[in-house]
Amino acid sequence: MSPHHLRIRPEDPAEHRVVEELVRDAFWDLYQPGCVEHYLVHHLRGHQDFRADLSFVAENDGRPVGVIFYANATIQKDRGAALPVLTFGPLAVPPDCQKQGIGKALIDYTVALAKSKGERAILIYGNPAYYHRHGFQPASHFGVTDSHGDCCDALQALELREGALAGHAGRFLEGEAYNVTPDQAAAYETAFPSRKKHALPAQIFL
Repeated sequence: MSPHHLRIRPEDPAEHRVVEELVRDAFWDLYQPGCVEHYLVHHLRGHQDFRADLSFVAENDGRPVGVIFYANATIQKDRGAALPVLTFGPLAVPPDCQKQGIGKALIDYTVALAKSKGERAILIYGNPAYYHRHGFQPASHFGVTDSHGDCCDALQALELREGALAGHAGRFLEGEAYNVTPDQAAAYETAFPSRKKHALPAQIFL
């Protein structure tokens, strides 16, 4: 599938369930047995920090083949007030559509849009090798740690204008938009078709 054949558009409320099933397929057994990301999408949509203006669906031949969801977040600075930034996640592409440039297309499109809106920076938790290809750097390069004050390899930062994070060392706070519990996710999971969960060696949240 060529990225040139993709249509990137806002999510239609009528396809909420379809999108959640896409996210469920993308993350099932990836980081833990089963997944919680489809419930996170449901939770995000109703949160005050959700950025619908930056959240999009990638469509090919009428089928959603990728999604990205954004929210407002902050850096609680070591000195001074909190600094508003963006975060995104889930970024999801179903298994049969991966490695075809869909994730890249969604990132490139939304990063350009965020720049045009005058946003300062994007911070995310993700695979450093993957996000480095999209211009992200370890957040520690800017003096930014996770919420516990620890340097975290997975915490990545992208300045949307040069020097946007200079002098803003502090702790990255995703905020309540990403605060979901396993019990909430398990309850939401009951609305979906039963699917077997597997504990795998590569999972990080066993």
